[in-house]
Amino acid sequence: MANNRNWLIDHTGIGVSDIHRSARFYEAALRPLSMRVVARISMKFETMEDSSADLGGVAYGIDYPTFWIDVFHPHSVKQHTAFRAESREQVNAFHRAALFAGGTDNGQPGLRSGKYPPSYHAAFVLDPDGNNIEVVFREE
Repeated sequence: MANNRNWLIDHTGIGVSDIHRSARFYEAALRPLSMRVVARISMKFETMEDSSADLGGVAYGIDYPTFWIDVFHPHSVKQHTAFRAESREQVNAFHRAALFAGGTDNGQPGLRSGKYPPSYHAAFVLDPDGNNIEVVFREE
């Protein structure tokens, strides 16, 4: 999937107010999408192996960093980030995991109608800073 031309964004990220709290949230919420922590950086932008007190950023991905959270960018600005799922089950699993990890429901898993394309199965959760995190499966 990494060579698919539909994936034109190399990486993105958001600022968070509490890096440790948000790292725990995203580690749990993104696990159903097979994403994991792939990098950590310190407040001095140095690579880290653990989540020590000097933690400045955490990157999540499958093979390489695609989504970053950090303390360097503004937080609580209500960003929207959508992740692509490979099935409805992944969307549902993300929603359950994100709520269990402390997220707030912002849209139960299900098919969307109205302004959404046909067969748009998505779920929405607010992260600890109020960012809207979406996971979507587009059925063909």
